[in-house]
Amino acid sequence: MTIVGEGDLALVINLRDEKRYLVKLQAGGALHTHRGIIPHEECIGQPWGRIVRTQLNAPFMVLEPSTADLIKHIKRNTQILFPKDIGYILLKLSVRPGRLIVEAGTGSGGMTLALALATAPLGRVVSYEVRPEMQALAIKNMQKHGIAEGIVEFKLRDIAEGFDEIQADALFLDVPQPWDYLPQVAACLRSGGLFATIIPTMNQAIPTIAGLEAASFGLIEMEELLLRHYKAVSTRVRPADRMVAHTAYLVFARKMEKNSPPTEQTSPTANYI
Repeated sequence: MTIVGEGDLALVINLRDEKRYLVKLQAGGALHTHRGIIPHEECIGQPWGRIVRTQLNAPFMVLEPSTADLIKHIKRNTQILFPKDIGYILLKLSVRPGRLIVEAGTGSGGMTLALALATAPLGRVVSYEVRPEMQALAIKNMQKHGIAEGIVEFKLRDIAEGFDEIQADALFLDVPQPWDYLPQVAACLRSGGLFATIIPTMNQAIPTIAGLEAASFGLIEMEELLLRHYKAVSTRVRPADRMVAHTAYLVFARKMEKNSPPTEQTSPTANYI
């Protein structure tokens, strides 16, 4: 049985309206809600999944937050990636402990958090951002969510100047014009290294793919993920009333080493096989 400890992050859910709170539990602390107050001591030392009640007798469940919960509750000034996209990107980039992953366009740090949790404790994430205020927010978010120093290294720089890393296993680009930085990406990745970028419009997709075709990349893919929620009530299971449809296009590729001079080709990988 896993016990809730002081200093743990807890997801506290109102069972009547499913409103969720992400709380760092401290002795003497209390969660104030519109349904009443929950002293932190009622959670600390108890097993995860326990139901506690406020002085108004409102029931709340105390759970260990998932990675998706952490990302959804991250403090942000910009739009963060959706969990459906993040999970797929992690798999496609083969993010796992021991890997060196480079990210450009830190933003509020939602993707940075996911990369850090997936590579810890043996891996390393390097995140580039050109806006100092956004980098400062991302650093605060990592500290709040308990990401140890050394797992993520933040660099304040315009990536047009290039990356310091030269043998990265994977690189994720979240910038408005990814095609402008593909030479820098190629110089950063090891041979066979994995690349991904996220773009919201088709106008961005075309020059990105064209740039990948012209650079040292092959196995180019473009995909879009659609997620449909259902009302999970046994007496009326049906699709939810609302759906988040398009979020972004995902473009993936591999850095390739050319074995011969370019020739006329019918596919993006024709020069590499």
